[in-house]
Amino acid sequence: MTSKDLELDTFPKLIRRNAQERPNVPAYREKEYGIWQTYSWKDVYDNSRALGLGMVDLGLQREDAVAIIGSNRPQLYWVFSASQAVGALPVPLYQDGVAEEIQYVLEHAEAKIVVVENQEQVDKVLSIMDQCPSIQYVIYKEERGMRHYDQPFVKSYAEVLELGHVYDQKHPDFYGAEEIKAKGSDIATLMYTSGTTGRPKGVMLSFDNMVQAGKLSVEFESLNEKDKVLSYLPMAWVGDHLFSYSQATQAGFSVNCPENAETVLTDLREIGPTYYFAPPAIFETMLTQMMIRIEDASAIKQKMFHYFIGVAKKCGVEILEGKPVSLVDRLLYKFGDLLVFGPLKNTLGFSQIRVAYTAGAPMGPEVFKFYRSLGLNLKQLYGQTESCAYVCIQNDKDVRPDTVGPPAPGCEIKIDEASGEVLFKSPGAFVGYYKNDEATSEARNSEGWVHTGDAGIMTDDGQLKIIDRAKDVGKLKNGTLFAPQYIENKLKFFPFISEAVCHGADKEAVAAFINIDLEAVGNWAERRGISYTSYQDLAGRDEVYAQIKECVEQVNRDLGIDSELAGAQISRFLILPKALDADDGELTRTRKVRRRIIAERYEPLITALFSDASVADIESDMTFEDGRKGMLKASVKVANSETYPAMRAAS
Repeated sequence: MTSKDLELDTFPKLIRRNAQERPNVPAYREKEYGIWQTYSWKDVYDNSRALGLGMVDLGLQREDAVAIIGSNRPQLYWVFSASQAVGALPVPLYQDGVAEEIQYVLEHAEAKIVVVENQEQVDKVLSIMDQCPSIQYVIYKEERGMRHYDQPFVKSYAEVLELGHVYDQKHPDFYGAEEIKAKGSDIATLMYTSGTTGRPKGVMLSFDNMVQAGKLSVEFESLNEKDKVLSYLPMAWVGDHLFSYSQATQAGFSVNCPENAETVLTDLREIGPTYYFAPPAIFETMLTQMMIRIEDASAIKQKMFHYFIGVAKKCGVEILEGKPVSLVDRLLYKFGDLLVFGPLKNTLGFSQIRVAYTAGAPMGPEVFKFYRSLGLNLKQLYGQTESCAYVCIQNDKDVRPDTVGPPAPGCEIKIDEASGEVLFKSPGAFVGYYKNDEATSEARNSEGWVHTGDAGIMTDDGQLKIIDRAKDVGKLKNGTLFAPQYIENKLKFFPFISEAVCHGADKEAVAAFINIDLEAVGNWAERRGISYTSYQDLAGRDEVYAQIKECVEQVNRDLGIDSELAGAQISRFLILPKALDADDGELTRTRKVRRRIIAERYEPLITALFSDASVADIESDMTFEDGRKGMLKASVKVANSETYPAMRAAS
């Protein structure tokens, strides 16, 4: 049966089409031992077929769950298509999740087979096997370190592929018959939310959801088989699933997997993607590292950099969007592109990028404008797991830093008049929460509108502006609007600040926790002869507090020109003695702040911020780099910052 005979409503059918119509086109690439290995679409189909039949030989049946844990690897992406082709349900998990986190998901999803990347993940699964009675087999991709694992239920990926080849010889028609049984309305995958307020929920996404979201977004951006994407974000995150699986199978472009987390930036430069995605934190980190390198450069290079960056800020966005710019500014920008912007984008691996997205959390407008001013077609994408990350996409001709664009093709948006919450309808709107009908009915009303939990407003011309999480938006005692994420994003624009958490709802003023960026502040300290022994030591230095105070007061000056937020300037702040960490439950695996946990854990520090205390003592659990648990004890300084009278924005 050819692809033309099939309705292309599932991923296995799309992959079969790709194998028939573009068999030799690169589909997935992986850097291993410093060498790029390339797999064509025919390779994807053949390996998916063998893997799926190998799991059937191990006893996998339709509707069984197959868990996937590991870094971005072609072989792990093939677990999705292999499972789906034989009627099973793939369930990706965050590879850096601790044993307790993965135990909950494996037990809740009733995973029968767990496919993992390496020995570390095998050990993690084995440690919680007694709490997950549904697990029958653990399959590992990487054979290093696995020589002495002799449990009969622990199998290598290669061994399962061989089982599949033998099964295929005995039952040559089985795979094709199973492959065409699935239809668009069937559940394609089960993806668990990051769980900012409690246990993660299993989001059931159908083939119709993911296939349609992928198809419409591919058409919107005119993606094709010549495009290249770097796949390095967690496979358990819906955004990666959209880009590296749904869109890839639709458009036929190549998905490139880095060697490891430490080589991502090097691999980015080698691949030179045409299509790129990164959450705000990645772009912020790149900007920080860029500024560190500039500070280490010669005086002449520093002056040249800052001069042409000034030119870019003045006219770069207008040139990118094809708007009128004076001849002098256009010539200066061309010189800047030759001397600064071009080499900078080449160093970052951005030279070939045709379209870039950021999503997952709001990006500070200053960071957003910076990259666009360099000529990078960076746009904001808005969505969530429950929408297949498909609700709003910015149009190339109308990209604004303070909105996430109009509704994407096929989507509708409205704002709840009473609460200000954003509601949507989308082809990607989820089927429901697994084993949780009550939560499903709370998230989606009888008319099909899905609650996002985000507070937003629609502009007069139909663009969505996200203010904050609806539950986090509040007011100060004087009635001033308090939107913590908005203020936090302004703080994170500064290279010295990696994370911020603002407090102020129902208070007289706003106060902030600050995490310093160890690399940026450490580099600054070393160049000034300031010695330090640890993050905690550096974070407590008076010189560092002085630098952070300057950043906070600059944010206050910016807030002073916003009529709604001028009263929400930061009056006091402190620098936390440890970095907020997902392993300590303070951040989700997608690095969203868990405000409730932070409020409980650091309650003495919050109390000190809203008093006249200059020092506060704290004891807190923490996880060290080697995984050991310990107790942090520290005396933390509390600093005042100047606030400014409200003023009119310059017209």
